[in-house]
Amino acid sequence: MKTHAFLRLIRYKNLIMMALMMLMMKLCVIDPIIKLFNLTPTFTYLDFIILTLAQILVAAGGYIINDYFDMKADRINRPDTQIVGGEVTRGSATNYHLATSIAGCVLGMLVSMRVGFWQLGLIFPFEVGLLWFYSSAYKGMFLVGNLVVAFLVATLPFLPSLYEYRGLIAVDDPAIQAGAFDPTVIIYWSVGMAAFAFLTTMMREIIKDIEDVEGDTEQGCRTMPIVIGITASKIVASILILATIAGVVFAYYNYLGKEFKSGIYLGVAVVLPLIVLLVKLIMSSTKAQFHLCSTISKIIMLLGMLYLVIVWYNFTYFKVEDILE
Repeated sequence: MKTHAFLRLIRYKNLIMMALMMLMMKLCVIDPIIKLFNLTPTFTYLDFIILTLAQILVAAGGYIINDYFDMKADRINRPDTQIVGGEVTRGSATNYHLATSIAGCVLGMLVSMRVGFWQLGLIFPFEVGLLWFYSSAYKGMFLVGNLVVAFLVATLPFLPSLYEYRGLIAVDDPAIQAGAFDPTVIIYWSVGMAAFAFLTTMMREIIKDIEDVEGDTEQGCRTMPIVIGITASKIVASILILATIAGVVFAYYNYLGKEFKSGIYLGVAVVLPLIVLLVKLIMSSTKAQFHLCSTISKIIMLLGMLYLVIVWYNFTYFKVEDILE
């Protein structure tokens, strides 16, 4: 098997995006908040690298097993880009899935033991199992598959914060003990990013299901557009887009202090593209048009993640009282 075929199989571009999301949470939110209060990070960069590798390997295994079970549908939906059953045999795909998934679980348990809380390592075999059942059964079930994918994507910004939080509450730091710094502020930021990731992933998954309705029907799946129809599915996706817009506006006015740079960026780079996506989705009727909507939604996810650069700037160059009012 050629290297480029393997990279396509594991969706290397998506894996890079996942790693970037975790890295930006570490660099732009977690570390600046801790530095703001003159604390020392408890989750080292070595730990972070191990955690990221664990998550990336588990995700790679998920992509592989998904293509394994999607072989018949991909002959219809993506005949020009099908990998498993073409450049990669089903047997090889199974071996690659096992290798990446086991390696991810081992690294996940290792980093959990390094932070002194091995139970966190159970997250990774849980994800492996969830990805397996998603690919083999849940993906074809009404709404369940969409929820599984959205949940797994939402864990990406949350995991680094969870491991850092675990370390901070375990240390005997005067600032924490005196109540000058509450480690849960890190969790609040990760929950906000996780909510954005969840909503945008849900709407993209529904749009992708509409795009793939022909092949999914042939395979006997029960995805949303097959069960309730394409028009109703477009309405559900549109509601999710509106909910995301409402969530961004709510967060800006209630948690971001109406900060100017945040308002400009979120308005131009997040809310405006969401409105464009909404209009295009309503007008879409062909496979190519729905594919364009799916691409736009992925760009919106990237732009939402890049907002963390502004968060980094604010935490780095403003005073505590200006940020955490």
